[in-house]
Amino acid sequence: MNFEPTERQQYWRDRVRDFIETNVRPNTGTYTEQDAQGDRWKVIPIVEDMKAKAKAQGIWNLFMPPQGQLSHVDDSFEFDGPGLTNLEYAMCAEEMGRIGWASEVFNCSAPDTGNMEVFHRYGTRAQKDQWLKPLMEGEIRSAFLMTEPDVASSDATNIETRIERDGDHYVINGRKWWSSGAGDPRCKIAIVMGKTDFGAQRHAQQSMIVMPLDAEGVTIERHLPVFGYDDAPHGHMEIALDNVRVPADNLLLGEGRGFEIAQGRLGPGRIHHCMRTIGTAEEALAKMCRRLQEREAFGKPIYKHSVWEERVARARIDIDMTRLLCLKAADMMDKVGNKSAKQEIAMIKVQAPNMALKIIDDAIQAHGGGGVSNDYGLANSYAHQRTLRLADGPDEVHARSIARMEFAKHAPQPNSDAVSSGDMGATR
Repeated sequence: MNFEPTERQQYWRDRVRDFIETNVRPNTGTYTEQDAQGDRWKVIPIVEDMKAKAKAQGIWNLFMPPQGQLSHVDDSFEFDGPGLTNLEYAMCAEEMGRIGWASEVFNCSAPDTGNMEVFHRYGTRAQKDQWLKPLMEGEIRSAFLMTEPDVASSDATNIETRIERDGDHYVINGRKWWSSGAGDPRCKIAIVMGKTDFGAQRHAQQSMIVMPLDAEGVTIERHLPVFGYDDAPHGHMEIALDNVRVPADNLLLGEGRGFEIAQGRLGPGRIHHCMRTIGTAEEALAKMCRRLQEREAFGKPIYKHSVWEERVARARIDIDMTRLLCLKAADMMDKVGNKSAKQEIAMIKVQAPNMALKIIDDAIQAHGGGGVSNDYGLANSYAHQRTLRLADGPDEVHARSIARMEFAKHAPQPNSDAVSSGDMGATR
């Protein structure tokens, strides 16, 4: 195994890192000021300025599938990004994770990333022209509506939203929540998962359809804060869908193909979160180390107290172990595909946010009362990472999947006990 990054991996990682350190990090104060001014749900100018710079430098849409991974419907290459593999993108995404708004600067923020991948893989040429192109250009934003308040959405077969054919249209009825991104005034469309056939086989009932957010019958009822943070202008919304009519051509791939699309969307999306989480953990560790060396308690610098030496050492170990697992999962996705890498994807999805939460919590402790305030960004980071233990499937679902695959590896063979007893008897 070669653990050294290739020249190409270093090239893209360093371009992203240099851009963040030169342009994004120096403007974090400007971002905070602009975010605090006026309406909460607005376009933040400094983000748009940075996006224009990144786009001009070609550090843009880095997550898009490499050339050669053709759409299931349309084999046009004109919608491809720069062609990074999952492993190459992993290193870039870690850098983006260090600052909360950095990923948007490169047009690499959720849920747009997952939605663009859906259009790229499953969209018709007309759907790509209408929605994928402006998303890739950064002209609009999008939302993904899957989770529902009245059912356990960790089992997506439970969803109750109806998508019913009516002539040349589909009519959508239901209620969604935690619809991330719907608060942004640039959010123009949503991909909605619902059921087109309640009588079909369990995993063939669901479909996905593209819904304009300004369609009649779409009501954003409230935003849902996370531990008091509204995450504006991105936001997480509860949305009522009351007889929303959309053209039949807005259906993605076909009726009953929703689960197929969801699996194609969520695999890369899960690991994207994990890549950024490693950067978030690195940032928290850096803040913790600086703070511990700046303060004294009980006659000596805080960092010289053994409890903090142990916590910092554990943080470094855990980050590096998690990074290796994440890179392994990304490499497997590139070499053998998402399906064959599903155990590694599930493992990193459980490990990464839990690792980051522990380190952020220690960093909060190191900062004392300042840690739980808004002054150091740690409380906000904690809220975001805690959400990731639920987003794209809760820990329990991924742990169940990991365990089932492990049990399958070690399933008892027929007559194995009898063979074993016979062997032992023969040696006596």
